Amino acid sequence: MTDTAAATSHPTDYPLLALPHIHLHGQVDDTMYSSFRQQLANVPADGPIVVSLTTLGGDPEMARAMGDDLRLLRQYTGRETLFLGKVSVYSAGATFMASFPADKRFLTRGTRLMLHERQMTSQLALVGPLRAAVTIVQGKLHELEESIRIEEEGFRDLVAGSRISFEELQKKAVTNWYMEAEEARDLGLVLDVI
Repeated sequence: MTDTAAATSHPTDYPLLALPHIHLHGQVDDTMYSSFRQQLANVPADGPIVVSLTTLGGDPEMARAMGDDLRLLRQYTGRETLFLGKVSVYSAGATFMASFPADKRFLTRGTRLMLHERQMTSQLALVGPLRAAVTIVQGKLHELEESIRIEEEGFRDLVAGSRISFEELQKKAVTNWYMEAEEARDLGLVLDVI
């Protein structure tokens, strides 16, 4: 860590981060979501909730579902939720991180973020009457357009309260943007590195 980073990081200011209430690791998928729900049901009734995450990515919709559960909890109970990214927060992990306000996000030293555009693998078979083929193509186009809208919502949430613009994130995400924890902190994507 550089002298500047050491001077600006104060891990002892955040004692709650030492013992997260919810530990998530591995692929973001249905199994992680089930584990998240079970752990969330067992958190103490009062006080902030700390969620730690280590992931190489996965299903962005499951990340959005977990984030939405926490958003509803914050709105209806007023409880504070804190995010702690550890080692790697890639792809769908960054989608989940975006559901926390920027000033409630933390990364451990040495953690890397990876941000990219949503991915799709699909084949389109056009067989039969021409009008049916047009309907199939229109359906796929609508799927793409909606996926882009969802991606943009997530990107806007991620950069809200930071020093990076939505447009800059969009440009960098095209080629898989990897960043170290300190860069994320300097850009305001997270509050601090511990």
